[in-house]
Formats: sequence, C-alpha cells, structure tokens
Amino acid sequence: DEQIEQERAAQHISGGCCALAAVYLMGKFYVANAGDSRAIIIRNGEIIPMSREFTPETERQRLQFLAFLRPELLGKEFTHLEFPRRIQPKELGKKMLYRDQSMSGWAYKKIEEDDLKFPLIYGEGKKARVMATIGVTRGLGDHDLKVFSSNIHIKPFLSCFPEVRVYDLTQYEHCPDDVLVLGTDGLWDVTNDEEVAAVVMEVLTSYEPNDPCRYTMVAQELVVRSRGVLKERGWRLPNDRLGSGDDISVFVIPLGGPGNYT
Repeated sequence: DEQIEQERAAQHISGGCCALAAVYLMGKFYVANAGDSRAIIIRNGEIIPMSREFTPETERQRLQFLAFLRPELLGKEFTHLEFPRRIQPKELGKKMLYRDQSMSGWAYKKIEEDDLKFPLIYGEGKKARVMATIGVTRGLGDHDLKVFSSNIHIKPFLSCFPEVRVYDLTQYEHCPDDVLVLGTDGLWDVTNDEEVAAVVMEVLTSYEPNDPCRYTMVAQELVVRSRGVLKERGWRLPNDRLGSGDDISVFVIPLGGPGNYT
C-alpha cells in the first residue's frame, strides 16, 4: 500500500485494487484476503470458507468507531450513526431506530439536526457504500479517492491489512477432487459456494484423476457460467438472472494428487 502511494506521488499513477493471496508453506496453506474476493476449500464435497468479504456491512462497527473517534474525517456532510432509512427534516424531534459503533442491534433515539446528515454507511448488500462512494472496505491504493464533489478523503476508512486463515494439509488425506478455489467478486456476486462446489464436482468427474488440465477446465467453466450468455436483455444466467458484469478471475488449486487418490 505504501509502494502504491509512492508511485502515485512519483509517477502520477492512481487507483486501487483488492488482494487475495494463497501461500503454501511447510504443509500449510495461508490464505490472506483484503477486499471482496473470496476463497473456499472443497474437500470430499464439504465446503470450508477460507476468507470473508470486507464490505461496509461486514465492517460497519470498525468504520463507525473510526468516525466516532475522528469526526473530522466526516467533514460536515456525514454522520457516523446508522438509521434504517434517510431521515427527513419533518421528522426532527421524533423517535427513530438507530445504531452506533458499539451496537449490534437497534435502539430508539430522538432525531436531532445532525442526524439529517448523510450516513457514513448507506445501502444494503451489494449496494452498501462508504460515504456513498465505495463498496469495499479493505484493499490496496485508492489514496486519491474522495467523495464526489467534495474534499473528503475516503482512504482513512480503507484498511490494507488482510485477514489470514490457515489450513493444515497434513491433518487430512486429500484426493485429486479436493481443491482450493480463489475467485474475484465477479464470481461470487452471482455464484454461491454450493453452486461453485457443484461445478467443481461436475467438471472433475468428467476427467481422469491424473489429467492436469481438469483444474483449468473447472476454472474456465466457473468463469463462463458466471458471465452467462449474451441475450437481448444483456448477459443472462440459465435461470434468467443477470450474469456478472464485473471482471471474473478464478484459480482452482488441487490439494491432492493421483498418488493419494482413494
């Protein structure tokens, strides 16, 4: 993250990205995630999450706590409090559900003038945004990112520190059908864990266990199915839902080989 900032200053390069990395070291997989990419292990049909997405919803309390400690980061446009919906001026003095950085549930408060400001986190699910701007709360770069038509920087709320999960391969006997799947949000936006596991099993069983291209074909099939088919109303999945409009990158890494196939 510091290197990206140095390049921004020296070469006028701006931008940012999420990061998902898997490192194999001394019999263990270390999976580090900063952003909304995700990894799962599929072992004997069982799904084992190896990361979680970092979004305004999953990191709400961290973001609100920072805003509570440093209200100057919000300018005069935002409030760190969250409400079920935008507050209207006519609702001043009335009671409304709210939550702050210390609350997992909701409570009531009397609406004051400051509560009319735009909330730090607004929207639900994939539409949730920090300061109405960005939907990912960890990653690299984005040092120049500001709220539209303002001088309010968003970078202080974005963490470059990943969450790391460890998987010990020596604790289990793995067969050639056991894999680690790494995917960008373009995959997970439209395909859930169970659907990914089903594709993995479907493709792998159509190849011999010692055929190395079987894993590449799984990755290719996951990309193709998540993109969908181009129709008159855009890219569509078989169930007629919209296909992924984001970039889709997928890695499928075998955890076992033909030597320990059972």
